[in-house]
Amino acid sequence: MKNFKTILLGIFTISLFMACNTDDTVVTEDQLTTSETAEDALEKEAQSKGLFQSLKALKEAKILLSSIHRDGGIPFNVFNPALRFTESQNVFLPSVLGIDFRIDRSVVPAGPTARFPMFQGLETLPDGNVRKGYYVITEASDKFMAKKLGVIFSPRMAASVGSGGEQKGYFNRNGRLVFEGSVDFSPKRSLVTGAPDGLLFGFPPAEANPGAIADSKWSSYVVLPSGVVINAQLVANSTGIHDRIPNPNGNSIEDQDDLNNPNLAIDQASVVMQLLDGWQNGKPYYFHIVTDTSDPGPATIELGVFAPRLANLPTFGLFPGGSMLPFSPTANGRTTDTDGFGVQGLNTASLSDQQVQDPTNTFPIDPRDVRYAPMWDAHVTEFTIPESERPILRSFDQVNQLLEEGILIPFRGNANPSPLANSLSDLLTATGAIINCPVITQPNANVIGTQIGLPRNN
Repeated sequence: MKNFKTILLGIFTISLFMACNTDDTVVTEDQLTTSETAEDALEKEAQSKGLFQSLKALKEAKILLSSIHRDGGIPFNVFNPALRFTESQNVFLPSVLGIDFRIDRSVVPAGPTARFPMFQGLETLPDGNVRKGYYVITEASDKFMAKKLGVIFSPRMAASVGSGGEQKGYFNRNGRLVFEGSVDFSPKRSLVTGAPDGLLFGFPPAEANPGAIADSKWSSYVVLPSGVVINAQLVANSTGIHDRIPNPNGNSIEDQDDLNNPNLAIDQASVVMQLLDGWQNGKPYYFHIVTDTSDPGPATIELGVFAPRLANLPTFGLFPGGSMLPFSPTANGRTTDTDGFGVQGLNTASLSDQQVQDPTNTFPIDPRDVRYAPMWDAHVTEFTIPESERPILRSFDQVNQLLEEGILIPFRGNANPSPLANSLSDLLTATGAIINCPVITQPNANVIGTQIGLPRNN
């Protein structure tokens, strides 16, 4: 028996030595033994680097992935993902289950969509009770957790901790993530087009009532017990579903079938959401989703959740400091497609309360840039020239050039009278509206019109 204990002690000592090794070697699939899994490999790498928070985050990611399996879905496997994307497809979110790259709404009324793994959790109501809610995760502030969940690594989200713009989450004994706040999806969205005001028409709207409203404790920036921040966005609960889940019965948002909508596949732990287009670095098809915003106006225009707590995220109007990025919508872009490059502008999206056209905003960087964050600080511009002369805004360089020439000016409704410390532009001013829009993919033109995986675009 003594010899047996000695052998066990020796094995434990060797294991401890290996766990404390600081070698930077990355564990690959070929190095796995039959008893190891992808999760074990990531934990082994984190141990070798002495990353205590990452080890805790990996445990949390394992709990989340287990819940996907329990709910009838397919957990993401970093070494064997459900889909493998090509360079032309240029997908930033490895865990996505399918993408419909068709943009012709005469063929596909919902336009481009993506299908996401969907987690089940619990919202805490103002009276202290809890209710079941369904959510997606698109980013994590820890590299190892992001890799394990198949989401985007966004370290700048960690700057939200302690700001009052985030919320805390914890896991109950059943492995469900419990949120501090909640969202009410029952309100009916309505929008009244704004009256003409010089060169402005349609935007800002005369009246905007979002189709979903969060309570004062809800934020999509969720701080887990490990201290890692995830971007977790609610898409459904007993009050209804997110307006970005396409309606198989047509475009009317008010006619959605809520929890019976087949694009909310609870028994498959997945959900289909509409993608919005945009421009970045001169390239179109900057496909992203909009989940929630700090202001009722953009929440209504872009079919998001009005979540006022997001306004506390750091740092408003600044970059690269804080936990968000500037992007540039225009208040009065083109409403007709004159050269095949489409339309653009918050005005175009405000001309119909049925939302047949999304704004195609201008963005500075993509998710492979370490400065990327999914929360965007709106810096709205305004054209000073007639609509027939307005170009499509395709890059921040172009926006800055047109600002210098006076063809664009900062929107008169922006909150700040002068630019703040923004390294991407010293001419833009911020509106004060924060919009959560994770970027999913930016494909090449030859991919448009195709589908991959199971987008389930009903």
